Amino acid sequence: MQLNLEQFGGTLSEARGETTIRLPREKLLDACRHLKNECGFVMLTDIAGVDNYSEHPRFEVVYHLYSFTRRCWLRLKVGVPEDDLEVDSVTHLWRTADWHEREAFDMYGIRFRNHPDLKRILMWDGYPYYPLRKDFPLAGMDAELRDAEAGAGKAEAAPMHGGPFVAGPGERPSSRREPRQYDTTAEQQEKLK
Repeated sequence: MQLNLEQFGGTLSEARGETTIRLPREKLLDACRHLKNECGFVMLTDIAGVDNYSEHPRFEVVYHLYSFTRRCWLRLKVGVPEDDLEVDSVTHLWRTADWHEREAFDMYGIRFRNHPDLKRILMWDGYPYYPLRKDFPLAGMDAELRDAEAGAGKAEAAPMHGGPFVAGPGERPSSRREPRQYDTTAEQQEKLK
């Protein structure tokens, strides 16, 4: 794929037939405008937040674009440091970005500058956490519900029984090491005796 990247400071890589461009976030809007208007990437299919816990920058925003004229996909990646979680919104270029950006905000806390209506879509307003961050516990965290004054109470951590785990490799068979079988560590230790 022939794309002029020098003006945007991007780096191109290809793996398994997929093309990825890494961009500095200050060049995102210019690059997206160019890709849409000059290169034919008129369809934005997805925007995803990524938490690369313990790396710098910790977060990424990934954009998946499609060109009907070129008949190809393109992935853009923009690094976002933890101490400055803000990226320019692309909703004025692709209207579908609206809900994708809101989801990344809701789940990771990444803010999108100039978004027309940046608010949570899955969690309630005022929820203090971001559930898809890697440091968010699998069982969840206690939090006041937004209608607590109306007697709604509070959200409590979920029991671990049937939780969304994947056990690490080990010497024992998976049926004896799967953490999702037990609600508490004590219950797990008791059944493993």
